[in-house]
Amino acid sequence: MANIASAKKRARQAEHRRAHNAGQRTELRSAIKNVKKAIAAGDKKAAQAQFQVSQSRIDSIADKRIVHKNTVSRQKSRLAAAIKAMA
Repeated sequence: MANIASAKKRARQAEHRRAHNAGQRTELRSAIKNVKKAIAAGDKKAAQAQFQVSQSRIDSIADKRIVHKNTVSRQKSRLAAAIKAMA
């Protein structure tokens, strides 16, 4: 445990930041799952609409560097390809 006041403060800040970032990652995963559910349902228009809604949320999380931008880019690309491949 930290003994110096500044170290105690940094520990508090790190815990707060960790909790916030965990929530952001959860939101990212939920946005991706929502698109995957729409794809699984088979309705292309609904899947495209859900993708549009989720895309901005996913991008904003990447901008905050919660996850790497390339990871987000890959996930969005795969979702877009899955929607495009729908009949």
